[in-house]
Amino acid sequence: MTGAFVCFEDEAGQNLTPPRGRTWGRRGVTPIVHVNGRGTGRISIAGIVAVAPGRRSRLFYRLRVHRGRKGERRSLAETDYIGLIDAAHQQLRVPVILVWDRLNTHRSKSMQQMIADRDWLTVVLLPSYAPDLNPAEAVWSHLKRSLANLAAVSIDKLEALVRNRLKSLQYRPDILNGFLAETGLTFDPQPPDINPPESGNAALTVIRYAPGRSSSVLVYNDMRHLPAELCWTGFRPELRI
Repeated sequence: MTGAFVCFEDEAGQNLTPPRGRTWGRRGVTPIVHVNGRGTGRISIAGIVAVAPGRRSRLFYRLRVHRGRKGERRSLAETDYIGLIDAAHQQLRVPVILVWDRLNTHRSKSMQQMIADRDWLTVVLLPSYAPDLNPAEAVWSHLKRSLANLAAVSIDKLEALVRNRLKSLQYRPDILNGFLAETGLTFDPQPPDINPPESGNAALTVIRYAPGRSSSVLVYNDMRHLPAELCWTGFRPELRI
């Protein structure tokens, strides 16, 4: 699709217990981080890493705070995801190729209908478990490293910290490009050369050399029964023996 952005989507969550990370401390004294165990809140985050050849990489995200109230949904709904996709499209102003995993919410009937209603949206499903192919996964690793050992006193403080970290990442397209590079994906794949100029079909010969004994042929693959064009595909005449 010409001019489209490829948008990789993924989701993550964080509660008041911070990710553990290494830190400095006095020798023989283990650093202790005091965590507010009374809070039951949780933050769900959906993020999109949008990339296109020759264009600045972009990050879009949407947060939902769960406060542990009775009957409250503890995950993102279809309307959260489609709202994020619509917001990305409004800013990108080009067609969107959305790449995401096979989460049940992504494949629900209501989501499929919302996708069908948007002619500018094309959806590609990743294999069942392929985090290494999604640069959005690296966003969460980067975010959680920045939150390591940082104990927020309330869910509102945690929300502010997460928004601050993601906001700063939006201004670092070089880091987003690094996330894409980690996946090994590229916009300019090189097709395999099925007939390289110096390639050919070769026979295998194994010769044994032993001290004090004459050499002997152990294994060889006789190619004399093959046509000349198969035995010498692509070699220059001066290389033939």
